[in-house]
Amino acid sequence: MKHLLDLQNLAPDEINTILDNAVPMKQILNREIKKVPTLRGKTVVTLFYEPSTRTKTSFELAAKYLSADTVSISAPSSSVVKGESLIDTAHTIKAAGADVVVLRHPAAGAPYLISRRVDASVINAGDGMHEHPSQALLDIFTIKEIKGSIAGLKVVIVGDILHSRVARSNVWGLSKLGAEVHLVGPATLLPPGIENLGVQVSSDLDAVLPGADVIYVLRLQLERQNQGLLPSLQEYASLYGINSRRVELAQDDVLIMHPGPLNRGVEISNEVAEHPNAVINQQVTNGVAVRMALLYLLSVGDVSNETAN
Repeated sequence: MKHLLDLQNLAPDEINTILDNAVPMKQILNREIKKVPTLRGKTVVTLFYEPSTRTKTSFELAAKYLSADTVSISAPSSSVVKGESLIDTAHTIKAAGADVVVLRHPAAGAPYLISRRVDASVINAGDGMHEHPSQALLDIFTIKEIKGSIAGLKVVIVGDILHSRVARSNVWGLSKLGAEVHLVGPATLLPPGIENLGVQVSSDLDAVLPGADVIYVLRLQLERQNQGLLPSLQEYASLYGINSRRVELAQDDVLIMHPGPLNRGVEISNEVAEHPNAVINQQVTNGVAVRMALLYLLSVGDVSNETAN
C-alpha cells in the first residue's frame, strides 16, 4: 500500500490489516513512555488547508510517538496566501524529501493529485465532501474493540449526510466488513442516490433506532449551511438530535459515537455526550493508534504479527 486516499478502493483484507496493526500501536499508548524508534529518520509533513484539531494533532502525535520528524504546514501561514498553487506546494515538499504527506483540502480529489506529484506516501485527511478514511478507520477500530466484530451490527449514522466525508468513508468501510448501515437525516441533507451504496436511507429517526448497536452522530456542519437546507437549528434538534429518550430506543449496550467537535444541544444533548455508552474520548485515543498504524504500514510494512517494542 503506497497511499491511503479512500476506503472505497480498499479491500476488506486491507482494512483488517490496518485494524490489526493498530492493536500493538495502542499498547504503546498505554505505556508510561509513549515512544519507540520505529520511524526514526522518516519525515512526516502535515499539510492542512482547512482547520483541524483532532485529526492534525493525532497524526502529529502518532508520528512523534514513532520517532519520525514532523513538519506542520497550515495554509494561512504558508506561501498559499501569496498565491502558491497546490501543485507548486507539492513540488516543494517533494524537493524537501518528505516520506509521508498528510493532506486536508477543501477540494475533493486533491490528495489524488498530490499522490501523482510526489514520491512520498499520501494520506487523505479529508478532501472536500468526498472521504475521510482515517476517521472511518478509527471509528471501525473502536466498534470492533468493544463489540468484537463488525459483521451483523446495525449502525445508524444520523445527521448531515450530504456534506459529510466521514459518513461516506464509514459507509464504505462498515459495509465492506458486513455491518447493516442506516443513514438518517432530513431529506435536504441526504444525497440523491446514496442508497445505491448498499445502505438503507430514512428521514424517520425514531423508526430506525430500535435494535441499533451503534448510533453515529454526525456534526451538523454549520460552516457549510449556506443554502437554507434547514428551517432552524431548533427544528433539527427536535427531529434528529440524539437525546436520552432516543438512546433508550436502541439496544441497551448501544455505542454512541461522534467524530467531533460536538454541537451540544443541536445534534447531541449534554446528557448523551456524557452517557456511559458514549465512546467519544475513546475514539480520540484510538485515532492516534490507527494513525500510528497507517504511518508504519506506509513507511515500513506489516507489524500485526509482531510484538511492538
